[in-house]
Amino acid sequence: MDWTALWLSLRLAGFTVIILVPLAVVCGRFLAYRSFHGKGLAEAAIALPLVLPPSVLGFYLLVTLGAGSPVGQWWQSTFGGPLVFSFEGLLLASVLINLPFAVQPVQRAFEGVALDLREAAACSGMSPLRSLVAVELPLAWPGILTAVVLVFAHTLGEFGVVLMVGGAIPGETQTMAIAIYDRVQAFDLESAATMSAVLMTVSLVTLSLTFLLTRRLDRRVMAWR
Repeated sequence: MDWTALWLSLRLAGFTVIILVPLAVVCGRFLAYRSFHGKGLAEAAIALPLVLPPSVLGFYLLVTLGAGSPVGQWWQSTFGGPLVFSFEGLLLASVLINLPFAVQPVQRAFEGVALDLREAAACSGMSPLRSLVAVELPLAWPGILTAVVLVFAHTLGEFGVVLMVGGAIPGETQTMAIAIYDRVQAFDLESAATMSAVLMTVSLVTLSLTFLLTRRLDRRVMAWR
């Protein structure tokens, strides 16, 4: 059992959630409430990681973040190390490929908030920020929780993009999914089976807790309405 790879996967998933979910709230709320030219294109761009092969996404991220790109050169000159094949590069790639798993549930949740509730909050003198915190977020919370779980679970299981952008550096970029692949390649099927079972258990427990919390939140929201 490679506990280092498991810890790295959990750390990557946790940081991805911390960074991406607040961005998803801002982006999802904007897409839910605003109409503008190019909205369909913006939504399609966010959903693109759902349909593109991981190898395609990994290639473009590798080119974009590599040492020959402006982003890679800036990172190298600022921090003294490459962005690709590092945990930071892996985290950036994870945030980008998880955009649809975060933004879409949050957008649908905000779309479910009744317009008259937002108008009532404005008429009662609430600022937009207070309306967001006191009215919209409690109603949209099930969608936000769904986004948290989808991002976390998808990050744990991501393989193709992680391998292309991060490689398989032990303790740095070798996540649990890559460690399992390496064990299979080495014909160490017992270790691969153990790590697969651990990863499946973590994902199953996470999803089960989410469904339980979502049902409870739905009942509270219905009672509040």
